[in-house]
Amino acid sequence: MIFGIAWFAMMWFGLIMLALIAAVVFVLRRSRDGGDDTEGPTREQPHEHQSEARQQVLEMVRGMHTAAEGLHGRARVEALRNYMDSMSDGLEVISEIRSPAGGSPRGEWVIAPGAKPERRILYIHGGSWIAGSPKSHRAITDRLSRLAHACVFAIDYRLMPENRYLDGIIDCQRAYRWILDNGPEGKAQATFVVVAGDSAGGSHALGLIAWIRDQGLQPPNAAIALSPSTELMLTSLGSRANLKTDAMLGPTVKKLSRVPLPLLWWGTVLGMRVLPTSPMASPLRGKLHGLPPTLIHVSESEMLLENAQRYAEKARAAGSPVELETWPDMVHVWHLFTPLLPEAEEAFEHIGEFLLRVEARSCHEPV
Repeated sequence: MIFGIAWFAMMWFGLIMLALIAAVVFVLRRSRDGGDDTEGPTREQPHEHQSEARQQVLEMVRGMHTAAEGLHGRARVEALRNYMDSMSDGLEVISEIRSPAGGSPRGEWVIAPGAKPERRILYIHGGSWIAGSPKSHRAITDRLSRLAHACVFAIDYRLMPENRYLDGIIDCQRAYRWILDNGPEGKAQATFVVVAGDSAGGSHALGLIAWIRDQGLQPPNAAIALSPSTELMLTSLGSRANLKTDAMLGPTVKKLSRVPLPLLWWGTVLGMRVLPTSPMASPLRGKLHGLPPTLIHVSESEMLLENAQRYAEKARAAGSPVELETWPDMVHVWHLFTPLLPEAEEAFEHIGEFLLRVEARSCHEPV
């Protein structure tokens, strides 16, 4: 016990010294980069023939940053959560939104007309693990239910900072076990299952399918990850090629890039209570063999492009059927802006084609 206390004290002493050194480096770097803040907020580079729909989307994205501007701590988190939920206000949802029965995982069923109860999609929303909800992502879940003729269960997993990062993962794992045997009408076995998610939820989705494989559970028929986070390592933040073209993530990452890497590392560990090198936080660093057919969508303008490409390449090398489709000049998770954005509708059409191919192949596989 004495050794443990001594180790703990040394760890904190080292952290304090590291923070002091990092602060000095930070001040020097700020003085060196003086005047950089005059550039204004990062945004996608203007196009000569920018569509009106895309301009509206960019205004909504900038509104998210404005909503949290000048706020800190809990106030900032609440502002982000409220803004994301408000993005679904006025949305015409064709699907029925239904709360699950008591004792079920937290979340909501999204059931389009003609959706079959035995066909189920577990959807994991994005929001940097601190924001987002089933409500904020109804544009996506409603569209998925329609195109797959499936009932979508949007999990309301526990968010940080009031919960651990691991708590959200546990919620997703429990939800997957649950939808295998429970549908919107009650107990019933699923015949078709998809795991899907976007951004931070895409990270949880990719981590979940590896966990399902390791647990020997019934695998999903397919997985879908929209602009997923696949790597939490915070190296070379300021040198990423799409820093200036990523309207959603760029402004935040630009600020983080000025913070010394050791301080970012320890801040991540203490805040998320998980090592950035853990496959739970960075699916790219896990074992990628034996995964179900997986589709990844990512914009060529966003900062997560390179790591998504690395994930697809590593998974294919391990023998897993992973498809990567890229779109030019789209914001992070542009699927949220359907039906306003034509490219969002194109993306959903592509998802529908992917699911049709998956089912066609499964019908021809020997039993």
